[in-house]
Amino acid sequence: MDENEKKLQEKFIQLKKYLDKGDKKRFRKTYLDMHFYDQSTFYLTLNKDERLSIYTILEPDEMGDMFDTLEDDLPEIPEYLNEMNLTYASQMLNDMYDDNAADILEHLDKVEIDRFLGQMPRADANNLRGLLHYDTETAGGIMTTDYVIFHEEETAKEAISNLKRFAETAETIYYLYVLDNHDDLVGVMSLRDLIVLDDNAILKDNMNSDIITVNVDADQAEVAKVFRDYEFLAVPVVDHSNQMVGIVTVDDVIEVIDDESLQDYSGLAGVSVDETVQDNPLKAASKRLPWLITLLLLSMITATLINHYESLLAEASILAVFISTITGTAGNAGTQSLAVAVRRLAVEEIDRSEFFKLVGKELLTGFITGVVTGASVLLLVGFWKHNFILGMVIGLAMCAAITVANLAGSLIPMLMSSFGFDPAVASGPFISTLSDLTSVLIYFSIAGMFLQSFVGA
Repeated sequence: MDENEKKLQEKFIQLKKYLDKGDKKRFRKTYLDMHFYDQSTFYLTLNKDERLSIYTILEPDEMGDMFDTLEDDLPEIPEYLNEMNLTYASQMLNDMYDDNAADILEHLDKVEIDRFLGQMPRADANNLRGLLHYDTETAGGIMTTDYVIFHEEETAKEAISNLKRFAETAETIYYLYVLDNHDDLVGVMSLRDLIVLDDNAILKDNMNSDIITVNVDADQAEVAKVFRDYEFLAVPVVDHSNQMVGIVTVDDVIEVIDDESLQDYSGLAGVSVDETVQDNPLKAASKRLPWLITLLLLSMITATLINHYESLLAEASILAVFISTITGTAGNAGTQSLAVAVRRLAVEEIDRSEFFKLVGKELLTGFITGVVTGASVLLLVGFWKHNFILGMVIGLAMCAAITVANLAGSLIPMLMSSFGFDPAVASGPFISTLSDLTSVLIYFSIAGMFLQSFVGA
């Protein structure tokens, strides 16, 4: 534990003492002086009685500042909201940034959502209902409606005056968005651009008209690419009529990147890696078993195939020694190719011409690694068993199995992506199991061709 963590733990201990003693004044001073993230960390350590005490000490807007930093998918969120007074909880949600409040509400059932929204001013409630309408993994689902807009005919002096009013509720004021008489987005300015202008300068004459926007229905991964490419702090979201409907901020994109990485890693692992610490062994097992049973059934096909070559194994039992070597190495090669393909699909769009180019590249890569690996195993087996014909059989099988596994590892996720499926579903365990099947078929086919040569050698 570093020095900062020690200080924070000491502060948490002190805060709990203030709660126990009912010292509201000192609790408020210490608690509100902390960063919002530290406030939320402390909040999550409390039991129900301690949380109920906090609700009597903090105002709804102060609680909202802390809730803005909580992970919206915490399973305890409904419990936290329902233990609050209904009016208090509704006011807290109303004081939060719209996107964060919507993220929390979307995990509640419709009846609970209506209870909270029913306590809010109609305009605010309708705004949140609008955000809840969008798909959670689109620009609309992650955007906020707390942003700063100006009219193109405003002067710099008027804009700065209005900015002071907007700043309290806007999630970010680093970018200022300029609309025309039809409320179409026509320009953008940075805060720096605005404050250096002369008071009488017209925004229309000084704004940047080359605007980078994202459509409200754009996938969240596409939005993340815009932030990566342009290094923005925020990006405006427009509908199909170019009407501005919100902005996506960089903090939301960081969460998107985390989510996308988690999904990709879960796909490659063949299991959800986001299992919470509250999951008991039975629940954890229930999440993993379906995929394991599916892979088991696939592996039974491999076992059936090996059984088909039982007579070949009886005649040359030495072949059994190298089954796991060939299938394991091919599986590893296929998983490597899969990881590269999934990553490439995550960071760039691939058209038809690039598709064949990339598949060809992976095929050549697989062939080169297969030749080198096959030559290595030829020499190793040849010297070990004093049988270079056997070594050649193992080497050829290894080369062919790796080439095919490499091709499958790149081809399958690309095909899945082209048909609109998540390429990460072509997980590492699936590719490994598939490569086992093809590797066994290749191995025994080649062995059968040279059987008489190496058995008698």
